[in-house]
Amino acid sequence: MVKCTLSALMGAKKLKIADVVNETGINRSTVSRLYHETTTRIDFETLEKLCLYFECQPGDLLKLESE
Repeated sequence: MVKCTLSALMGAKKLKIADVVNETGINRSTVSRLYHETTTRIDFETLEKLCLYFECQPGDLLKLESE
């Protein structure tokens, strides 16, 4: 199962969903679904924006965990 670590990255920087939305231009519902890990897919453009914003690699945002 692929897990999104957006909430952990945001928590480390004490950011709110609104902060990420305002700084990246990503739709609020997209950020919210990633934060709460309820999304089933991610667009490459969204992934790129998040990686640039958090200065990280895709592997820092998405983790593969065995079930």
